[in-house]
Amino acid sequence: MEAFNASFFSSLHFSPTPNRLQKTQFLYFQLYSKPISFLQSIQRNTSRSKLFTTSSSSSTVSKDAIYPTDPVIENESQEEKFDWFCQWHPIMPVCDLDKRVPHGKRVMGLDVAVWWDRNENAWKVFDDSCPHRLAPLSEGRIDQWGRLQCVYHGWCFNGSGDCKFIPQAPPDGPPVHTFKKACVAAYPSTVQHGIVWFWPNSNPEYKDILSKKTPPYISELDDPSYIKPMANREFPYGYAKYDLQFPSYIIFSIKCNCCKDTLKLSYSKLDREGGAPMDINIEKLDINGYHSTRYGGASKFMAPCVYYSAFTLPASVNSGKTKDQGNGSVSSTVNSKERKIMEVGTSNWQKACYVPTKSDAQVIAFRKWLRKYSDGQINWGGRFSGALPPTAPKEQLMDRYWSHVVNCSSCNAAYKGLNALEVILQVVSIISIGIAAATKQSLKSAVARNALVLMAVLCFVASRWLAHFIYKNFHFHDYNHALV
Repeated sequence: MEAFNASFFSSLHFSPTPNRLQKTQFLYFQLYSKPISFLQSIQRNTSRSKLFTTSSSSSTVSKDAIYPTDPVIENESQEEKFDWFCQWHPIMPVCDLDKRVPHGKRVMGLDVAVWWDRNENAWKVFDDSCPHRLAPLSEGRIDQWGRLQCVYHGWCFNGSGDCKFIPQAPPDGPPVHTFKKACVAAYPSTVQHGIVWFWPNSNPEYKDILSKKTPPYISELDDPSYIKPMANREFPYGYAKYDLQFPSYIIFSIKCNCCKDTLKLSYSKLDREGGAPMDINIEKLDINGYHSTRYGGASKFMAPCVYYSAFTLPASVNSGKTKDQGNGSVSSTVNSKERKIMEVGTSNWQKACYVPTKSDAQVIAFRKWLRKYSDGQINWGGRFSGALPPTAPKEQLMDRYWSHVVNCSSCNAAYKGLNALEVILQVVSIISIGIAAATKQSLKSAVARNALVLMAVLCFVASRWLAHFIYKNFHFHDYNHALV
């Protein structure tokens, strides 16, 4: 199954909003065919604008059904199809990559090794397979000369994928390391907005593709007046569940106070969950994505991986009061939705789903785009059959540790630090009990013993509370929406 990943990009221009709206907020989703999600929150200091980034896998409309919007589709040849392997795909935020070791990732069904080439001062993306015996290069090391070395038999490769050394080859023998079959496939790669991108096609014709086509650009992410912390996470559902990007989901499921306050300006009635009518219109839909507008903002899907949305917030909104009550539980819900759609067939999704309001306009536009330009599914190049794996238990679907913590430098450091603190508290508790038991009987020693016992109890209780805190925040935390 593909994995859902998140992030946000690119600049939009839209009509001015009423004077009472003084704060701008951007919502962005990025999807990958496997590993990662970027969740970025980018807040501008100067104008109190805010960007949210969350980094990267249909059928003919029935005439008797009423749909909220009919996207304007550019006049393009019916034969024109979206080429998934001739696009820039994000892999990982640079802040979560360790330059000392290679990293194994999977994008578009391709297993790749991401490593830092200190000789060229650049991140490189290779096919994660040594040409010798097909061992994963991501399990290897970077040698003293800055080359990627296979851990299996020690073959070494430079940043271009050329084999520079074969330990088993005699020095006075033929230069077998120079043969083409000894080289590893190197994909074009670049860093933009603090994210490593790669072009999943190693054909020589794409060697200089960066000079002809660049990854989606978002000016705000290069603006020093914005703060842009990044994170990544893998989600256990596919690219076709891209409807998580859409504002009606964000406002209803995430329980974001600032989103609610924005809608209160335009809609008089909101239910207790924060749902409200949304007047979304699709202005343009072509092979590159679509552009939509709504009250107070606009959105743009830049195929295949970037969704960028901007809307204004009132100056009175305290953007820090965002309560995320959907973290984790969404994975379980969307995994179930994906299976139901697979049962009826992706080409029949609109027969199975009832989408009568304009708040679903972007869902319909995305499905139309996917159907028109990619036959309703990703072209995996024969690497994926389309069959979903067995349903994982809820603890696995909502797992945080393996889907995020191990790949996030900041969370991983916090996790290790808190675990060390838990052990320290337990050690202090045991030592305190031992000292109290060894103290001789006297009036002063009785007071000291009581203090030591109290400290031991407090340390033990603190360690148990900390263990629960670590598990809840770094491993698994269940939700019951009926009780929230």
